[in-house]
Amino acid sequence: MSSLVEKGKLVKGRVVLIRKRLVEALTSANDLISTGIKLIDNSVEYDITKSVSFKLISRTKSHNPKNVAGKVGKDSYLENKASVLRSLGGTEEEFDIYFEWDDNDMGIPGAFYVTNRMNDEFLLVSVTLEYPTNEHDQNNIHFVCNSWVYNHKCYKTDRIFFANIPYLPGKGTPVALQRYREEELKTLRGNGSGKLEKWDRIYEYEVYNDLGFLDSDGPQEHPVLGGHKYPYPRRTRTGGKLIRNYKNGEEYEEPAKVIYIPRDEHFSHEKAKEFLELGKKSFERVQPLLLSLYLKTTTNEFNGFEEVQRLYEGGLNLPISITGNGTPSVLQFPLPNVIQESNFAWMTDEEFAREMIAGTNPVVIRLLKKEDLISPCKLLCNCFPASTIIKEKLEINMNGVKVDEAMAYERLFILDYSDAFMSYLTKINELPSAKAYATRTFLFLKDDGTLKPLAIELSKPHKCGHRYLGTESIVVLPADRGVESTIWQLAKAHVIVNDTNYHELVSHWLNTHAVIEPFVIATHRNLSVLHPIYKLLFPHFRDTININTLARKSLINAGGIIEETFLPGPYSMEMSSAVYKNWVFTDQALPNDLIKRGMAVKDDSAPHGLSLAIKDYPYAVDGLEIWDAIKLWVQKYVSLYYSEDDAIEQDTELQTWWKEVKEKGHPDLEAAQWPKLQTSEELVETLSTIIWIGSALHAAVNFGQYPYGGYMLNRPTQSRRWIPTRGTGEYDEMRKNPQEAFLKTITPKYQTVIDLSVLELLSTHSSDEVYLGQRDSLNWTADQNAKDLLKTFTEELKQIESEISKRNHNKELKNRTGPVKLPYTVLLPTSKPGITFRGIPNSVSI
Repeated sequence: MSSLVEKGKLVKGRVVLIRKRLVEALTSANDLISTGIKLIDNSVEYDITKSVSFKLISRTKSHNPKNVAGKVGKDSYLENKASVLRSLGGTEEEFDIYFEWDDNDMGIPGAFYVTNRMNDEFLLVSVTLEYPTNEHDQNNIHFVCNSWVYNHKCYKTDRIFFANIPYLPGKGTPVALQRYREEELKTLRGNGSGKLEKWDRIYEYEVYNDLGFLDSDGPQEHPVLGGHKYPYPRRTRTGGKLIRNYKNGEEYEEPAKVIYIPRDEHFSHEKAKEFLELGKKSFERVQPLLLSLYLKTTTNEFNGFEEVQRLYEGGLNLPISITGNGTPSVLQFPLPNVIQESNFAWMTDEEFAREMIAGTNPVVIRLLKKEDLISPCKLLCNCFPASTIIKEKLEINMNGVKVDEAMAYERLFILDYSDAFMSYLTKINELPSAKAYATRTFLFLKDDGTLKPLAIELSKPHKCGHRYLGTESIVVLPADRGVESTIWQLAKAHVIVNDTNYHELVSHWLNTHAVIEPFVIATHRNLSVLHPIYKLLFPHFRDTININTLARKSLINAGGIIEETFLPGPYSMEMSSAVYKNWVFTDQALPNDLIKRGMAVKDDSAPHGLSLAIKDYPYAVDGLEIWDAIKLWVQKYVSLYYSEDDAIEQDTELQTWWKEVKEKGHPDLEAAQWPKLQTSEELVETLSTIIWIGSALHAAVNFGQYPYGGYMLNRPTQSRRWIPTRGTGEYDEMRKNPQEAFLKTITPKYQTVIDLSVLELLSTHSSDEVYLGQRDSLNWTADQNAKDLLKTFTEELKQIESEISKRNHNKELKNRTGPVKLPYTVLLPTSKPGITFRGIPNSVSI
């Protein structure tokens, strides 16, 4: 063989693939509990070397002037290596292959067809040709595939793969490859109709009509999200059967056990196995507790803080067996980080405030404005005295500083959930166990850089007889003794319930998972794998469609886990739709977000060009370093391919991509809010924002969920009692037993166990995670300049990681660790597998 290869008559290649080993995809909590993990080995015997063929396609020579498509070579087949054994557990196999290919006649290979004549699919990982050239890799041509290939009869067009050389469309692409490039994009777009099969590779848009509805719904409950009335980002069309809800006249996708996801969007073998194992372990805990409640062998109320603590230390004894062997089981969770040093530091005012800038949801707090001190109360009757936040109440705890002075020096801040919750409180408070307020928390920046809570305003619609008239509010001030201190702790709990729900529904789900999916769809539909911007963005979309599909089926669906355990219940997703109305893409860039919230102002002399209102704001300080590194990497990368702004405007794929993002992916928003994408500056900012959302922003609001929220007392998801008023039985109970009053106000036992099971799952890194600055293949591009830029970006992230660690050891920066002594590590770029409270995956992958 070698002599023929040397003469240029044969081209040797190496094919890496993984043969089918099914991981049964469980996509609901019930499946995880009842079925667990089932690995089904392929029992069909076949000779893969005779059943899979490859044909090279030239990028330099065409058949004739009329048919400019590159010449196609003859079929070639795999040659088995004696040293290669049948794969077990999804491991890679490598095969030799020899292509009959005359350079003089066929030119240089740039793509290939693959034909699978087996019944079962296989994962084609990569193909490498030993083909010396004077460009890129001088010894090889690389094809990074990572795609499942089904029997050829499943496809209307042959499966094609391109070499990893980036080309802009039009004149930038070799003429011989242009038609192949366009046809592949056409295949990925589909036709917008019909049933989608498991082997399809189609990316299309759809409204959120797959969350379902309940038989008990009224005509206004669980509406389809997407459209003028309930605006929402679009999701990936799954092609499921539609059924009509006659109460509201809308069509919904019928629930199905198997939901279409483009095949290459499925989790890897490793991740699927780990996800299912952890999910099975987590949700096994729910079943026995549910059964024990049904049998009335336990109460759904915690009997004091000590019983909560036993969830993590020693475990709670259950009256039945999980394993079925007759031995009573123990319900136990990992110890959350927030209580690893102290069981009660979470209760301090300093920690309550610190978590607003360094906790699970550090993206809402903003600078106080003068208009925030104007009372929103507008009572139309005199049966309830109006309450308002006035300067004198704030000044009680401001150590002699006056409000006007503090505002002039930007030392007053607010955590404001009045708009997000007030319009839904009437509905929420009519739910069986919900008793909620819309909260506003006022804070003062002390000389030592920490925040001090000044007052909490708790508001709700005022009910007069059978009508709701205006708003009634109470103001609670800090207290550290007596019944007033219990009321203050309850007020803080109500704030955190607002914050926890807003975090999960908006900061986390809406602002990362939901808004990024249309970008994933648009990229696959409009940017060829040959496009350099596709190569830049693709890693930041890994597993997003899959995890979002799982969430829509089990977490945010009608009657699902979120509705069962979070405050807004059936109005949860509708609330997120109301917030989405005001979502602006450009505001998602970290500097713009900080400026909009008054947490920073432009300052060319300051680090990152911004002066922070709170110098020790861990999320902002660490985040700005990550943001600047991302933007610099993107800026240098873009400059490799667009030397002039005209090139951006003339890039047909790029412009079609951006038009589709706006008009089909986010069509319910004002068109004027989007950048025009005509200049290099606009392109860099846009791409940086997309990468930021999918990586660092998601990491900041996701991987602290169990470390902080795993201790439900610290971040409850429900409020079940209003603040007791003097002269009532609840007030007397609160005075006699503060812990019982607190526990009866927040999330009860069964809902806590469900929430902890979910938070544990969502806070865990998989072993095959790919982090910011990394690629899952060294040959992700043939452009060595781009590889060198990525290496520089990776080194910059390592330096940032070192600087973050140094700040966490700086005792003068009190907000870095706080009373709970939990360093702010969530924006450290790398991580090991598991719950680590650190690591920035490239994408919204969990």
